[in-house]
Amino acid sequence: MAALGWLTPRRRSATARSVLAGEAAAEAARKSSQELAELAELAARASEQAGSDEASAPPEPEFPVVGDDLAAAFFDLDNTVMQGAALFHFGRGLYKRQFFQRRELARFAWQQAWFRLAGVEDPEHMQDARDSALSIVKGHRVSELMSIGEEIYDEYMADRIWPGTRALAQAHLDAGQKVWLVTAAPVETATIIARRLGLTGALGTVAESVDGVYTGRLVGEPLHGPAKAEAVRALAAAEGLDLSRCAAYSDSHNDIPMLSLVGHPYAINPDAKLRKHAREREWRLRDYRTGRKAAKVGIPAAAGVGALAGGTAAAVALHRRRR
Repeated sequence: MAALGWLTPRRRSATARSVLAGEAAAEAARKSSQELAELAELAARASEQAGSDEASAPPEPEFPVVGDDLAAAFFDLDNTVMQGAALFHFGRGLYKRQFFQRRELARFAWQQAWFRLAGVEDPEHMQDARDSALSIVKGHRVSELMSIGEEIYDEYMADRIWPGTRALAQAHLDAGQKVWLVTAAPVETATIIARRLGLTGALGTVAESVDGVYTGRLVGEPLHGPAKAEAVRALAAAEGLDLSRCAAYSDSHNDIPMLSLVGHPYAINPDAKLRKHAREREWRLRDYRTGRKAAKVGIPAAAGVGALAGGTAAAVALHRRRR
């Protein structure tokens, strides 16, 4: 921490929390990666038997380079891999199981509606959602929430995965590279999603638990913005990766610190600020929210994917008005 001495006490504290959150996320991700690797192998065998499904899958991009074991890929989750926010879908599933009351569900629904229409992360909404989730899970066992999370994935998340982004992740896996989710969602939820998609593992917000029971507090801070970059940096160091050969994917300008770490940054379904930033720096862009191909820089866009859920037309209109 000595290197932070030039910062004001407030900024020094915020930076320290980001580092703590990043290191905690990296440690949690590495602990679960071995189990996910074994399950991924089983999923790969099953995939080989599903030849009829391959014909309808989006084609793979030319990048990445096969056999580069110093490279990996890091994917944001909300609105990049999955339409909407994982935390809100999780809240909906908890409401169904009577973890909280209708009034709290209405707040989750409003936050999710905003996220889907605006396509951006509103800090106040995200803070409110985080605090609500922590209060809801306090006193519950981690194992209980993991089991419920498996059910919630099937109920509310599986059908919201963007096929285009899923194809990008698969291209890295097929090239022999590790693929990690990096998200502000709880690490337990992120790990479930990563396993279901056959990915290597997940970096997510770490909620404190004692003897397997949630305390209602976080370790550090939510894995958001600079904390994501810290988590990726810590994981890359532990895994012996060369970040200049790695790729990162996100929809949000909040993830510019993470995208700027790697040699191959991608803007996926980008908000207006990220789109502008990506164009200025000639980053690659992909947009799977509409039938049109994304504005592209440098290389052809991956196969366009049609709108996958209601509200996308409103989202596009809103983005145009905001620009």
